[in-house]
Amino acid sequence: MNATKPLPSKVNLAVTHVLAELLERLDNSTVPVGAEQYRSVVMHLVNEFNDVPSSVALAALLDTYPAATELYENLNYEVAGLCRSSLDLSLAAEQQAKAAINRAMGQST
Repeated sequence: MNATKPLPSKVNLAVTHVLAELLERLDNSTVPVGAEQYRSVVMHLVNEFNDVPSSVALAALLDTYPAATELYENLNYEVAGLCRSSLDLSLAAEQQAKAAINRAMGQST
């Protein structure tokens, strides 16, 4: 019987690091970025994330690159939600939204 062997996951994050850095540069670019170029980088990074095991090295990479972190969270949302997003920022945004809704409704906060 021929058993299929699972493909080994990547341990070296060199390519993932380069793509995360490139995505960060594209996200923060002051000049317009082509949609196809942006999509290409994102799709390559998605493929890398699919092959990379969760590790301390991956966590450090995600701590460094917010754009890659957002992509990673979206890819893993069904099991982890926005687990890497700052709770303080999320809470502050929720409070600001609530205050804006109350102001629009003519209520005090």
